[in-house]
Amino acid sequence: MPETIDIAVVGATGLVGEALVELLQERDFPVGTLYLLATGESAGKSVAFRGRNLRVGNLSDFDFAKVRLAFLSTTADVAQASAEQAMAAGCSVIDLSGASQGAGGLPVLPAANAELLAQPSLPVRISAPCAPAAEVAEVLAALRNVLKVRQLSVTACLSASVLGREGVQELARQTAELLNARPLEPKLVDRQYAFNMLAQVGAVDEQGYSALERRMARELSALFPALREGLSVTCSLAPVFFGDVLMLSLKTEGPVSLEAVRAALEASEGIEQLEDDYPTVIGDALGQDTLYVGRLRTGLTDSCELNLWIASDNVRKGAALNAVNLAELLIKHYL
Repeated sequence: MPETIDIAVVGATGLVGEALVELLQERDFPVGTLYLLATGESAGKSVAFRGRNLRVGNLSDFDFAKVRLAFLSTTADVAQASAEQAMAAGCSVIDLSGASQGAGGLPVLPAANAELLAQPSLPVRISAPCAPAAEVAEVLAALRNVLKVRQLSVTACLSASVLGREGVQELARQTAELLNARPLEPKLVDRQYAFNMLAQVGAVDEQGYSALERRMARELSALFPALREGLSVTCSLAPVFFGDVLMLSLKTEGPVSLEAVRAALEASEGIEQLEDDYPTVIGDALGQDTLYVGRLRTGLTDSCELNLWIASDNVRKGAALNAVNLAELLIKHYL
């Protein structure tokens, strides 16, 4: 491993970008020079890192030849253009936007398929799965030696942060308007969000699926090809600021042993299983680097069915930590 490596974080003022910077500091990542980048009005702001306030530079002015690794935590179109520029300059990329999959890149999750990083051709472009897909995949990876899953149904109740900082601000504004008896004016979403449950995250296509549901299905199918024909994903929007909860229903090829499932989860680093209880975002997951699993049970009438509940900090654990773990693997062996 090199003593230090110069790094860029594109989208440094977003929720995930800020979490990336925090984790690079907390995990004592061997950063030499850290370049924080953004577009528009976000450029020029400052972000704290190792006792200093680093000024956020304008992405359009940046030369990726200055760094060996870049995190892309931004929109897919910006990430696509940035990835092309970075690769041309010899800079490896960890892309959290999903754009790399459109360019033919497979999603990589350390807990599921880290072997894809074996002897990469540098510079390398790595796609990190979206937070809810990563959260599901980490649990599936922990169970793959004790269960052969043939069908998976995922119901994801996602927080405002899935829409970025603007989503958090929208929920806060709507909540304040309602609590102060002011007229409600939905802006980011098309109806009342505060104190309400919304059945989809963003617009849906002609088949009724949102872009996030499509991305989750694509990433989970890539990580676990056996699920390609037996996968169902539904994403809803819950009126909370941060954190995901996901309900999984797995159909398996043989009867489920809850004892074996619990043992596999207990043995998996990064997962905590609550026996005879269930975790929550606020009480357990928020601010943690751990997935929390509970409400394990077999089907009411089907012994080949397993149902469980996951709670996770989507910004920190689901997105930023997985990306930093990928970077740690990359620099340990290849950069």
